[in-house]
Amino acid sequence: MSKNTSTEHAADQSAEEYITVMIADQLFGLHILEVQDVFMPSAITTVPLAGADVAGVLNLRGRIVTAIDMRKRLGLPPLDRSSSTMAVGIEHKGESYGLIIDKVGEVLRLAADSFEPNPANLDSRWAAVSAGVHRLDGSLMVVIDVDKVLGQQDETANAA
Repeated sequence: MSKNTSTEHAADQSAEEYITVMIADQLFGLHILEVQDVFMPSAITTVPLAGADVAGVLNLRGRIVTAIDMRKRLGLPPLDRSSSTMAVGIEHKGESYGLIIDKVGEVLRLAADSFEPNPANLDSRWAAVSAGVHRLDGSLMVVIDVDKVLGQQDETANAA
């Protein structure tokens, strides 16, 4: 009986939790430990000469947050303005960012061994920001690699 409990405990430790988000009808996941906030951005101030995917900056409870438009980052058309915008707040190299996405889903707990490298036929835009994928019933969840998403921001800042 204690053997089953330790097996269950070991299985719990091999699971990973993700916050799911939708961008252009594609399911993405962010490791829950990377997410600081989920919020509806308001009053985004544009930043002159910023990269095309930088929507601007905003004040989130006294912190200045750089807003990254994930649709622009992925080369997708803008979201219909009648839809409410959502953002996921993350920290990267000591800076605060808000990834602007279409909508936030749920928290998923997935077995770590179901994580796979990017399939060869994955859309190149998704692969550019992906750490890998999880195959779910009827869909594919692309795991967002924050370093890949924000690494380009660092390169752009260094080039300027």
